[in-house]
Amino acid sequence: MGASTSLHPDAIHQIWSFPTGEFEYLYLIETYAFPMDTETLTDEQRFEILISGLMENRFGICDAFLDPPCLAGLRDNLLAYHAGGAMRPAGVGKNFDYRKNAEIRGDVIRWIAEATENPFERHFLSTVEKFIAYLNASCYTGINGYEFHYAYYDVGSFYKRHLDRFKSDKGRQFSFVMYLNEAWEESDNGRLSLYVDEEEIALFPLEGRVVFFKSDETEHEVHPSPSRPRLSIAGWLKRE
Repeated sequence: MGASTSLHPDAIHQIWSFPTGEFEYLYLIETYAFPMDTETLTDEQRFEILISGLMENRFGICDAFLDPPCLAGLRDNLLAYHAGGAMRPAGVGKNFDYRKNAEIRGDVIRWIAEATENPFERHFLSTVEKFIAYLNASCYTGINGYEFHYAYYDVGSFYKRHLDRFKSDKGRQFSFVMYLNEAWEESDNGRLSLYVDEEEIALFPLEGRVVFFKSDETEHEVHPSPSRPRLSIAGWLKRE
């Protein structure tokens, strides 16, 4: 039987186990209890939550990573880009094949320019830059770049189990995703599954939540929502 991972103490988890042959598969579904008021934390405390989670569990989770007005502004940006036809199907690997790609993932994306003048994008990127500086100072990771994009998963869209780092491109060190979904309900599903050792850890895409993990180690999967689009910003911290 696989060992249970200790998840972030600010959330309560329910565990179901299903026999799968050689071992019993632990399946963790997160509920919606958050005893800590994460909105009152400093940036440094949020950064520590992400880093500590990565060190202890191989992934970090922090809720309310940005303030609600910024999250609302980023969500409005994404929806406006989508409504205006400014988002494109995302690629898989270096060689884009739309038909083959659609069998693996169904989202559309828009990259965020590093030199953006949009105030909400600028605030998000400046917070990421502070996090990178904190990560480098505390963990000597040598991160010197990043890339982020908006992601819109329409109803029924998915991204099959995968790693984020290409074999031919070792620049991506850490994956970082932040959710923009207002008032997400458990019935909306659309969960993110992280595959850690013998466990599938399922996390719902709550507004303001950040999930942080190693790009070359943690396989993950985006499950479809049957009821509503799923909105996020996803990207990578890089070492070139």
